[in-house]
Amino acid sequence: MNEIQLDRYSRQILLANFDYIGQQKLLDARVLMVGVGGLGNIAASYLVAAGVGHLVLVDDDVVENSNLQRQVLFKERNVGQKKVHAAKQQLEALNSSTHIEVIDTRLSEAALSKQIEKVGLVMDCTDNFTIRQQINQLCYSHKTPLVSAAAIRWEGQIISFRFDQALSPCYQCLYPNLSSEALSCSQSGIISPVVGSIGVLQSLEALKILSECGQVAHGLLKLFDGFSGQWRELKLTSDPACKVCQEH
Repeated sequence: MNEIQLDRYSRQILLANFDYIGQQKLLDARVLMVGVGGLGNIAASYLVAAGVGHLVLVDDDVVENSNLQRQVLFKERNVGQKKVHAAKQQLEALNSSTHIEVIDTRLSEAALSKQIEKVGLVMDCTDNFTIRQQINQLCYSHKTPLVSAAAIRWEGQIISFRFDQALSPCYQCLYPNLSSEALSCSQSGIISPVVGSIGVLQSLEALKILSECGQVAHGLLKLFDGFSGQWRELKLTSDPACKVCQEH
């Protein structure tokens, strides 16, 4: 670390259980984020601000006017632009030392596998359940940690899978039958601070995994009801019929 970095990240380095070692691990980290919508906007901002060295953003969508209510990285002038390019511009202004790579097309399974193979952590910020299941299967195969989150209406959820330390359960155990026809924010609505709250927690889980500081439980589902302001936690168990973790 140089003097500018020591000053920039000094508040994190001051933490006795984080210190220089934790910060250096963030600087050396490479993260893949699939989906740069509401969750990705917030999670990416905190990862970049905290000093993650390399961030790969994958999203084939464009910014729409209705996104601006919750996708706070984007400005009115970004409407019609690819989300990854608009996000990269804002994130580079936040921290020019983070290398941000963008992929503005939907990846094939083989291409996604190659990307996951190169990173130390995957952030699932997409709202497409087919892609979610694909990410889960590939992360399991590569033993790559996965932090997955979702938000809709007044509710949010987050769950982390330490595939580098444990083999089961997995995301397929949680939602074995969901399809790409599942409800989306455009169909059901979303209150914007719920997305922000879950995105912040998703980045926190990622920073703890990357820095190897703090505790991140494998397969602990955290559910947030923004309407009542209440949290619940459920320990996920393996599905004996799971096509991913039980077949291996």
